[in-house]
Amino acid sequence: MINLSSFVRLHARRTPDNTALVFGKHRITWREFEDRIGHVAGWLRQRGIGADDIVAVLMKNSPAFLEIAFAVSHIGAVFLPINYRLAGDEVSYIVRHAGAKVLIADEEFASVVRDLPEVVFVDAQARVDSTRLSSGAPPADMVPRRPQDIFRLMYTSGTTARPKGVIHTYENFYWKSSDHVICLGLTAETRLLVVGPLYHVGAFDLPGIAVLWLGGTIVLQRDFDAAAVLDAIESERINGVWMAPVMTGAVLAEAARKRRDVSSLRWVIGGGDRTPESRIRAFAETFPNARYIDAYGLTETCSGDTFMEPGWEIAKIGSVGRTVAHLEIRIVDDHGMPLPTGENGEICLRGPKVTSGYWRDPERTAEAFYGEWFRTGDVGYLDADGFLYLTDRKKDLIVSGGENIASSEIERVLYEMPEIAEAAVVGVSDERWGERPVAVVVMAEGASFQPEAILAYCRAKLAGFKVPKTVIQRESLPRNPSGKVLKRLLREEITG
Repeated sequence: MINLSSFVRLHARRTPDNTALVFGKHRITWREFEDRIGHVAGWLRQRGIGADDIVAVLMKNSPAFLEIAFAVSHIGAVFLPINYRLAGDEVSYIVRHAGAKVLIADEEFASVVRDLPEVVFVDAQARVDSTRLSSGAPPADMVPRRPQDIFRLMYTSGTTARPKGVIHTYENFYWKSSDHVICLGLTAETRLLVVGPLYHVGAFDLPGIAVLWLGGTIVLQRDFDAAAVLDAIESERINGVWMAPVMTGAVLAEAARKRRDVSSLRWVIGGGDRTPESRIRAFAETFPNARYIDAYGLTETCSGDTFMEPGWEIAKIGSVGRTVAHLEIRIVDDHGMPLPTGENGEICLRGPKVTSGYWRDPERTAEAFYGEWFRTGDVGYLDADGFLYLTDRKKDLIVSGGENIASSEIERVLYEMPEIAEAAVVGVSDERWGERPVAVVVMAEGASFQPEAILAYCRAKLAGFKVPKTVIQRESLPRNPSGKVLKRLLREEITG
C-alpha cells in the first residue's frame, strides 16, 4: 500500500515510543500517531467519506492538521488544504470548485466559513488530539491506493485570476520525497522545524513529511515567530527548517539581539523570491554549522525542484542551484523551442514529480504544457554547469518604450542600499512609454524615506530607462506563503 499511513504503521511497529511530532509541550509518539490516524479515519467513514471523496481543511499548524491529512489518505480520500488567510468568498470558491464533501476548520475561522454547509470545527483541545473529533469511532481499515491516484489538491495562491486546483498524485509525492531525501541527506535522526503554514508546499513538502517517511521527528509551531524559531533550534536540537526569505531576515535580526546555541542546525532552505546576497552571507555568520540552501520550486511540482549544492554557495551566489535527480529543466523561447546556455527564456520542467494538470480545468491545463514540459511562467537561464538563475516572472517583465526591463534587476540595485529592507518593482500603464517601472520599498528600522536619494542611487547603477519613475514607501510587502511578493496587488494599489 502507498497510503501516507503506510509508513506510520511501519514506524509505530518498529519504534513505537519514539517521538513523531512535537507541538509546544505536547510530544506524540509513533504509537499515538498511528492510533489517532486510525480513529479519525473511522470518524470520516462514519460521516460518509470514502475513496476519492475530497476533504477540505482550513486550519493553522497543529498535530490535528497532520493527523487529519494522514487519516484522509488512510481511507483513500483526497486531501484539500486551504489557505486560512483567504476571504470567505475565496474559500467558498475553492470548496465548491473542488467539490469537497466536508470542510474541517479551526474555530477561529467560523466567520470565514459561515455560509458553507458541512463544516466541522476544531477546538483548542482537538487541535492537539484529533481523536476528540472522532467521538469514539472505531479505527477504519486502510484503503489501498495506486501511484496514479490523487492524494491531494492544492489551489494556487492566486497571483493571477482565480486560483487553480493543482493535482498531486501519490507518484508525485513519493518521487518528490525521494529526491529530497537524496539532496538533504534525511535520516531517522532528522529533526525538522515546521514554521510555515502546512497548507503550503513549503511547510508540508520541503521536505515536510518526507522526514516522517524515514521515521524522523517534526517540531510544529502554530505561527511563525522569529524568537520562537531560535528557541526551538536550541531546545529541540533542530537540524533543518524551510523558511521564506522574509522569515530568514526576521530570524537573523532576532539572532543579533540574543545569542542562542544553534550548533545543531545543518541547513535552512530558502525560496520564493531570490534571496539577497547580503542575507546569504549574514546567514553564514550567524549559523556557522549550517548551509543556506537557496532553492526553487512550485506548487505544481510539490516544491523543491532545484537546490544549491554544497561547496558552490559562493561561486554560484545568486543561483538557485541545480535540479534534483528525477527532474529535467529546459529553457525555451516564446514558441517552446530550447534556448542555448546563458540565454534567458521560460523555465520548463519534466519529471515524475510534476503535476498532470489542474482540477476541472482542461483549458488551463493545456496552456500549462509544451508537450511533456510544464511551463512555469518563470524566466531564467542555465549556466554552463547547469545552475539555474531566476530572472523574472514572464508577466513581470516591464516593456517601456520598446525596451524589456527585468524588475529583478532594479530590485537587486535597491537591495544594495542598507536603508532598504524590502523592495519590489512593478510595471504600470503609461500613455507615453507603454509601461513605467515603479518601486515599492520597505525601509530598514531607523532609516528615513528619501525617494530622491533612492532614485539618485538607481541612476548611478542603471541605464536611464530602467530607473523607476516613482518610489513608494510601504510598511510591508504583500506576499504569499512561500514568500513571493504579490505584485498583482501592488499594481492594483498603484493604479487604483
